[in-house]
Amino acid sequence: MDREEDNHAAIRSPEGTLRGRLRQFGPGIVAVLSMMGAGDLVTASVSGSSYGYNLMWLLALSLIVRFVIVNLMGRYQILNTKGQTIVEGYNDVSKYFPWFIGIAVLISGHLLNAYMITGAGEALTWIFGIGQPFLWSCVVVLVSLFVIGRNVYNTIEKLLKLFLVLMTIAFLGLAIYSVPDVGGIVRATVGFGIPDDTGTFGVFAVALSLIGAVAGSMANFLYPYFVKDKGWTGAQYRKVQRNDILFGICAAIVINLAVWVVGAELLAPNNIAVGSLEDISKALSLHLGEFGALVFYIGAFGILYSSVIGFANGFPKVVIDCLHIVKPARREEFGKKFEDDPWFKWVSLFILISPVVWSAPGMPGFVEMAVFVTGLQAVVVPIVAVGLLILVNKRSHLGEHKANVVENVVLFLTTALAIWVSIEVVMGWF
Repeated sequence: MDREEDNHAAIRSPEGTLRGRLRQFGPGIVAVLSMMGAGDLVTASVSGSSYGYNLMWLLALSLIVRFVIVNLMGRYQILNTKGQTIVEGYNDVSKYFPWFIGIAVLISGHLLNAYMITGAGEALTWIFGIGQPFLWSCVVVLVSLFVIGRNVYNTIEKLLKLFLVLMTIAFLGLAIYSVPDVGGIVRATVGFGIPDDTGTFGVFAVALSLIGAVAGSMANFLYPYFVKDKGWTGAQYRKVQRNDILFGICAAIVINLAVWVVGAELLAPNNIAVGSLEDISKALSLHLGEFGALVFYIGAFGILYSSVIGFANGFPKVVIDCLHIVKPARREEFGKKFEDDPWFKWVSLFILISPVVWSAPGMPGFVEMAVFVTGLQAVVVPIVAVGLLILVNKRSHLGEHKANVVENVVLFLTTALAIWVSIEVVMGWF
């Protein structure tokens, strides 16, 4: 039985247990773990430690937007009537989109892996207690060269996800231990307030970073390709695809909320401004000692390293898809399997190796880079959202499965919010 037959069998299975349903999921969990990564870890802790719960509404809004955007991309992948990838759909909106998306993804892959590799180097330096972060960052890249594309990565990824689970449990436990102000969380979630600049990073810079990390990341484009790899095609996969990404987003909500609470209830009262990976670890080490810090750094390394490999494998698929649209002769020559195009390897190596220069001594630190890079991604939100808004309303492409009123409103408001915050940030520079 091949993969597609297995998937059909899973969907037809009468098994109604939670375990049975979870076994059907996959792309959403993998995609959200990649999207969430260090960006959410940093922005949630920075926001909580600097502004308490005052920007919680923006986190809630960003996660809703992420679900809408990624779910629509996944829906397009499985239900579009033309058998297209998401980038091919964008090409039908405008011939310039493949150029824009390809270049944006290539730059995003470089910059996202830049702070992932930097953070992984810092984590390994603390774990082993020897060497310099730059040397460990080089080790991360060298090891990745041997791991990428090999079956051994599956084993490593499972081990690293176990470490990530340990860190998540630690943060959840610590968030509960801190006795969060539930009323304050509710008020901040529905209050839509903008606090005064009091933190290490300006409030609008943090807001832009939140939008970029959660809603605007070019990593959102990875999900439809994971869905494609899973073999989900046709209306019979509509429900499982929606529940798949919903489950992943719910997991992201729990983790983000826990990290935010830790920042607001433990880092802020102890006057710990998040400026480095070590500052975030203090939330655990203050209450759990050396063991707490070790759990944090192992978990942080797990999520960082998983993202490094995931980006080096995932982003090249998007880039090559864009290349094949711009130059159709390449698709005819190498087929529809992106990995068969020789340029796939070179793009993957670029996204994996080039970012190590940002780990050299004198370069910005992990947290500073994470806030800047995730904020920079928010700039592309209006372009991506407008293109998606047009695409998912094409009855010729999605028929009865086109976007509904709520989804259209969310996309429109997302565009407006990203433009407003971007303008505020730019005006703050002058």
